[in-house]
Amino acid sequence: MARKNSHEKDAERPRCAWAQSTALYRAYHDFEWGVPVHSDRKHFEMLILEGAQAGLSWRTVLEKREGYRNAFKNFDPKKVARMTDAELEKLMKDPRIIRNRLKIFAARKNARAFLAIQKEFGSFDAYVWPFVGGKPIDGNRKSLKAIPTTSKESDALSCDLKKRGMSFVGSTIIYSHMQATGLINDHLLSCPWHK
Repeated sequence: MARKNSHEKDAERPRCAWAQSTALYRAYHDFEWGVPVHSDRKHFEMLILEGAQAGLSWRTVLEKREGYRNAFKNFDPKKVARMTDAELEKLMKDPRIIRNRLKIFAARKNARAFLAIQKEFGSFDAYVWPFVGGKPIDGNRKSLKAIPTTSKESDALSCDLKKRGMSFVGSTIIYSHMQATGLINDHLLSCPWHK
């Protein structure tokens, strides 16, 4: 009987079922998804990426993540807020990202709103965590079917971000953002990363 290599062993480790299909998903699940984020730059990165995903698969976005990092100034909101129309138009020809005009221009619009939030609250982190009472909400999910696509918290955050001028921040996108940044823990109870 042949010995299994480390990649095969890694693929067989228990984790949330959605994360089993590719090495990219496994790495994202194991090292990022659901880990509480307190870095404003990381929050901004995930807002851009989650907005880019709208209508597409998360795998598509993860595969283009480095392209987004290059296109959007290493996710520095100050630099993105200063991007010119010409710079954004140029990105429409960049195959390393999803070439959707509304999503590309929303990154600059959202960066400007993000900076205004930082100015008002001291940081985006200080703004966002009170929406979940200051600590991760534990979903205590037993199955993928039990995971919702929105919540009262994502509804409230989405509504407030829209009022502050952001786009591509509907409740479903924001729920995904909250899962990704650890505001909501939706690792299944059977997943070792739930704890």
